[in-house]
Amino acid sequence: LLTVHSEAKVPPVYQQHSTTQGAFNMMSLLKISTLFVLARLGGAFAPFSRPAFSTSQPTSSSSLHVESLRVGLVGGGTVGGGIVEIVAKNKAKFEGMTGKSLDICKVCVKDASKSRDFDLPHGCSIVTSFDEVLKDDSIDMVVEVMGGVTAAKDVVYQGLKEGKHVVTANKALIAAYLPEIEKLLTETNAKREKDGAEPVEFRYEAAVCGGIPIIRSMQSDFVGDDIDMVSGIINGCTNFMLTSMDRDGQTYDEALSKASELGYAEADPTLDVGGFDARSKLRILMRLAFGLEVNEDEISCRGITDLTKLDFEYAKMMGGTIKLLGVSKRVDENGKIAAFVSPCYVKTDDSLSSVNGATNAVEVISSNLVSSIYIGQGAGRYPTANSCVNDMVAVARGDETSACAFNPGSPDATFVNNYDSVFYLRLGYRDALGITRQCGEICEKHGVSIHSILQNPVTSRDDAAFVIITEKVPLASVKKVMADIETLDWCRGSAFFMPVLREDWV
Repeated sequence: LLTVHSEAKVPPVYQQHSTTQGAFNMMSLLKISTLFVLARLGGAFAPFSRPAFSTSQPTSSSSLHVESLRVGLVGGGTVGGGIVEIVAKNKAKFEGMTGKSLDICKVCVKDASKSRDFDLPHGCSIVTSFDEVLKDDSIDMVVEVMGGVTAAKDVVYQGLKEGKHVVTANKALIAAYLPEIEKLLTETNAKREKDGAEPVEFRYEAAVCGGIPIIRSMQSDFVGDDIDMVSGIINGCTNFMLTSMDRDGQTYDEALSKASELGYAEADPTLDVGGFDARSKLRILMRLAFGLEVNEDEISCRGITDLTKLDFEYAKMMGGTIKLLGVSKRVDENGKIAAFVSPCYVKTDDSLSSVNGATNAVEVISSNLVSSIYIGQGAGRYPTANSCVNDMVAVARGDETSACAFNPGSPDATFVNNYDSVFYLRLGYRDALGITRQCGEICEKHGVSIHSILQNPVTSRDDAAFVIITEKVPLASVKKVMADIETLDWCRGSAFFMPVLREDWV
């Protein structure tokens, strides 16, 4: 009112000096000013007229003509069902956040007659042909949660070519074809820019560690920082098994049986227990952290199949436990990056040591933030679906990562399959003279310094074993030591080794 009054020219007759008359004139002035405001605003405040706007949250796209973002969901299984449920539950909330209605219009499945454990949204249809999603010009976004690589690759590639945003949870696809996907995304958006069209987005938060928002953090939270190491428990099945072996004293077979019973292990658990699932995730994290392109087959990968109850006994003797970790780190100042997936010894007071069950954790060590740890559910219906939905909402809101979905590549980064670490060596043996002497001579030959030798009381000659803990030495030297020791008559079976995660392990 004061602002409007300052612009209005008030007649001199209202400018009185009497207190009583002044009060009357002030009231008159307010009335005039108020009428002036109403006149300026038009009919918005007229009696019995409809309000010009509502502060209530929209409940449907039709009521306020909210723009629809039409989604084609490819895969109607566990994760797909979770996506449908989360979107339905939060539809009004998402409209308020984005100004758009997330509408799942089609769900593409292999068998349309199969019963589903979720309710289809109103107007949504079940289809069995990818083209019914990909060739539908009304579909704005493709969400791929079918799994596998071959057919999923066709869906993702064609979706981008058709000018649709793509959200996927497919780590295997991204790890195998990251450069191709990046190239296709760049070419597609360059053509769209030339045609005056908006860029399409490629989002993949759920591909690494399910419900943990590690991808988005790596894209946005370390832009002014230098990452030195990324390490983590990035496979829930194996972490559940190792927890059972450590905490409950189970054998490998007992732990695998329990994991299968609870649904953590697949019918063929090779990708999990062999470390290959973790390696695919690590390969993606390496690109985000270091700008490094590397074929995942080049990354050293050792699973948990060779671990025994004896290893956990020795780990406890040392004051720690064993975790299957994916690790990538700088090894010098010239851009050399090493990486591996392997069981690792970690101290009891280590932050990763207490992450048990099927839970995942990722630690990022960097110059500015020092240590950042992300812990959460790495798999499952709702954790994975939640990450997919977050990506869908980000696209609807207009967040853009299309220019560098995988972070910029680094021309100075080079991959090396060697790194320095303290190592744990477990050697099975038969009774013989000179075992310690021979181990010492072989280690000396290859420049490996021994920190300590551990041996539990022998309860069975069939599984007698002792452990050597080295000082910090190159992986290549340890491999030579193990190869030489395995040729000796007293060495029984294959020798086992694993790195110690921290240098200050003692």
